[in-house]
Amino acid sequence: MKTRPFLLHALSPLHAGTGHAADVIDLPTARYKATGIPFLPGSSIKGVLRDARRASDRDKTEAVFGPSDDPAAHAGALVVGDARLLALPVRSFRGTFAWTTSPLLLTLAKRDLEEAALSTPSITGRGALLARGSCCVHQDRLYLEDLDLPAAESDEATAWAQKLAPLASPGDDIFTKRFALVDDDTMAFLWETATQVDARVRLDEKTRTVAPGALWLEESLPPETLLIGILAADRSRRRGEEMSPDDVLGFALAGEEVLQFGGKATTGHGRCRIIPIMQEEAGHGER
Repeated sequence: MKTRPFLLHALSPLHAGTGHAADVIDLPTARYKATGIPFLPGSSIKGVLRDARRASDRDKTEAVFGPSDDPAAHAGALVVGDARLLALPVRSFRGTFAWTTSPLLLTLAKRDLEEAALSTPSITGRGALLARGSCCVHQDRLYLEDLDLPAAESDEATAWAQKLAPLASPGDDIFTKRFALVDDDTMAFLWETATQVDARVRLDEKTRTVAPGALWLEESLPPETLLIGILAADRSRRRGEEMSPDDVLGFALAGEEVLQFGGKATTGHGRCRIIPIMQEEAGHGER
């Protein structure tokens, strides 16, 4: 089985809902139970990719994603993992916003990328590390939302920013100077409180006022959020459709695309770039 990591870059608010919750936010975004890290389920990503490929070649689509008419005929050749938070855009006093991540999130990403050349620094206490030339630092401090963090430039943070910048901000690099690495506890606070929460209503058709009980709060990951996931492929098991793992990965996601993920599509939510991280970008051979 061969694997290929991919990056998901939200261009509009991304709502991967979990249904109603007995909490302040009626429709929260999906989070892992044990860690609280926001994610986009692999089943949602797989469904979107399948719909995008169906029109081009139905037989290959059935071989890669599994048969739609007879699920017992054979298994699909593609496994799509969840896309887990990598960096969250957070409002900053300087530089407008910062793509904010933590040692934990980078360590998990490094495992997905199998990137041995990159080292992830640890942060002692409550502070932040920035890429060199950051536009977010102000008198050696980083101000995120209402947080005041001591900040310093770091070679490790710079290396990570330069690795991710061609994926997150191709062309004009606005990523490197806005990349910030905070401690894990601060990051856990931010992914709970720095998401986008919108008040939504449904109007009564006759009175054109809010219908009874039709006011709710909906949580989304904000535009510019970065998530990382893994595609895995085996050979095709569909009779008459021979495909190697490389063929499967190439058919499922040959290059960068803009697709809609999650819910609330008719309100403009979920528009994302999905980018396969190829061998030369990941810095190692694919498995």
